Amino acid sequence: MAYEEVISALADPTRRRIFEVLREQPRTVAELAASQPVSRPAVSQHLKVLQSARLVSVEPLGNRRLYSIKREGLDELRQYLESFWADVLIAYSAEIARIEKK
Repeated sequence: MAYEEVISALADPTRRRIFEVLREQPRTVAELAASQPVSRPAVSQHLKVLQSARLVSVEPLGNRRLYSIKREGLDELRQYLESFWADVLIAYSAEIARIEKK
């Protein structure tokens, strides 16, 4: 279940902030570190976790690495969460049917 790895990766507030910054546009580690309250090596470690969870991709650019979001990395998490929404709709439908029988 890949969605568990995604949940775990995004559970950390720093990783979530990095992920949200990457949502705007691809960035290098140095650019990301400038906007975070952690060191550049810490940002690199967080990016490794996000990459392992298939949430970011990396593209070598000379001596730098450009990180960007892999939106498809959220697909399994979205499907997992949508399964709960289906349960809610079924329960809602059952409640409406119960009320209409009164």
